[in-house]
Amino acid sequence: MSDSLVAVKTPRLLHFRPHFSISSSPSYSSSHLLKSSTSSLRFYNVSIRSSGASKKHLSVSAIAQGELEEPSSIELVQMTCEQQFDEVLAEAEKLKESVIMLWMAYWCRKCIYLKPKLEKLAAEYYPRVRFYCIDVNLVPQSLLNRAGVIKMPTIQLWCNRKMQGEVIGGHTAWLVIEDIRRMIDNEEV
Repeated sequence: MSDSLVAVKTPRLLHFRPHFSISSSPSYSSSHLLKSSTSSLRFYNVSIRSSGASKKHLSVSAIAQGELEEPSSIELVQMTCEQQFDEVLAEAEKLKESVIMLWMAYWCRKCIYLKPKLEKLAAEYYPRVRFYCIDVNLVPQSLLNRAGVIKMPTIQLWCNRKMQGEVIGGHTAWLVIEDIRRMIDNEEV
């Protein structure tokens, strides 16, 4: 039996679209996705587990980056301190990218429900917009004051080290996602 896999662009991938027959569908872990680059070729080493629990290692190559399949969702990068917040904004400014910050708490139901939807949205806007997640219980109060966060979930758009827009997600998740899309699209004009 031969397994094949379509590789994707990002190492922060949550879901990738493998091409397996249904009878052999393995359980796979994105944490085993390793990327190395050689000129225009990209090689991916993927560790997968078949239904027989035997581990297989596949090397998958793609001819050009443009031929790689897009991810269906991208994990939000967790921020834990003010220094990391400043570094992310500085790097985004240097790369002329926008940043979406999800301010949430592990105990907030609406936050937990919204996070996977934002991970799918992150894949849609990758690589133009970076998405991050900040648990308000893990960062200093000074960072919350600086960002002006008073309710959760709060989703903010940052560009050039300044907050450009904000959505407070107290309503239905699909409405929040549409508000975020509008916020991103209006900022890019």
